[in-house]
Amino acid sequence: MPSYPIPDISALRIEEAHARIRPYIHRTPVLTSQTLDRLAGAELFFKCENFQKIGAFKIRGGMNAVLSLAPEDRQRGVATHSSGNHAQAIAYAARAVGVPAYVVMPSTSPRVKIEAVAGYGAEITFCEPTQEARESTLRTRTTTSGSSPGRPPARRNSSKMPGRSTPSWPRWAGED
Repeated sequence: MPSYPIPDISALRIEEAHARIRPYIHRTPVLTSQTLDRLAGAELFFKCENFQKIGAFKIRGGMNAVLSLAPEDRQRGVATHSSGNHAQAIAYAARAVGVPAYVVMPSTSPRVKIEAVAGYGAEITFCEPTQEARESTLRTRTTTSGSSPGRPPARRNSSKMPGRSTPSWPRWAGED
């Protein structure tokens, strides 16, 4: 199994990612529950990313990964493999910046996810439901489309982590 470097997710990288993606995402609420606080014996906070675009926090990482590509790489399109929310995030992000998206999805992916990815305009290529099949199909797809796999591939892109870490950024920065 390949090894990947641990991404730099410093406060500065999170702040930069937040500034980059802010025009493309919703500002989601943070809610509390006195009942759950009492049961947990602690003060709990719930960041409601289910209200985010695509219905998941992964739009933050996907948007940051696409926006972090060099303009010439981004123009060729972006490619990834995923059976769900990450596929939707990359498809949405590509559409938002006006570039093609190529998504490799296992043949066993949930129909609702396939329809969402297609609805965001991605070109879907199906493969067998194994990691090896996903990765080899993605390599073939990026070769034939000329698209950028995100260097490293968008699925393991170090730009995703700072983007995915942004839900808590406004609280750190003194915003609500």
